[in-house]
Amino acid sequence: MDSNLIYRIAISLVPLMIAIVFHEVSHGLVARKLGDPTAAERGRLTLNPLKHVDPFGTVILPLLLAISHAPIFGWAKPVPVDYRRLKNPRRDMVLVALAGPGMNVLLALVGSAILAATLSFSGPRFLVDAAFVFVITNVFLAVFNMIPLPPFDGGHVAEGLLPPRLGQQFRKIGRYSLLVFMILLLVLPQISPKADIVGRAVDPIVDTIARFVLGIFNIAI
Repeated sequence: MDSNLIYRIAISLVPLMIAIVFHEVSHGLVARKLGDPTAAERGRLTLNPLKHVDPFGTVILPLLLAISHAPIFGWAKPVPVDYRRLKNPRRDMVLVALAGPGMNVLLALVGSAILAATLSFSGPRFLVDAAFVFVITNVFLAVFNMIPLPPFDGGHVAEGLLPPRLGQQFRKIGRYSLLVFMILLLVLPQISPKADIVGRAVDPIVDTIARFVLGIFNIAI
């Protein structure tokens, strides 16, 4: 394994872990606020990463993406949410789903502030790179998770906005979730640049939002 790849993994995995753990915990916190304490009952409202690690989504997939020089992405074990226990299930489903991407946007702002402070004090290059990756990772997670297909958060938002019967049918797409992930992130980019949905659709949005967030702290990219 070459040194550049090792460095890329080193500055990527910790920011990714923080981003996805906070993402999942935010879902559980909002669900509890809206009447569903399932995540708390199962001990998932914790920032302990060991409680959230998904062997494939948290470790194996990010490593595969790093090796293939694709955007590094991953997920933690989803916090359990019982929508039947929510006060207003259809409305609250949307609010719970939005909590994760919303947290990632907030973390991107925090990361930008850390990056600005590090640059102003001429901090170590590793910290500068890790902070920058943290910002981009959180923006990417926020945008990617809003793809309006199950099991993404955007899929839950779409389901909550659809008529109940149509929403139930729409939810069934979620059974193919792992296949969707693999096709979007690994298969399509290898077929053709034109088939790279993430690169062609998601990346420009990520770039625009990242420039805006970093620009708040006068950081240009």
